[in-house]
Amino acid sequence: MERLTTLRPKLVQSLLEECNSVKVKRLFRFLAEKLEHNWFKELQLENINLGSGERVIVKTD
Repeated sequence: MERLTTLRPKLVQSLLEECNSVKVKRLFRFLAEKLEHNWFKELQLENINLGSGERVIVKTD
């Protein structure tokens, strides 16, 4: 994930929108945000279905 600095935002956007796995999308978003990839800022997160409910990557107390 650290070496994915040259991804094209439009391609990532379309892949995440078409992906059916909520776990994969949440994990990908979490890691991209944590690693501060430049292309992450260009994603339209409101168009990506991240599901709802208690599914979390890291629990916080």
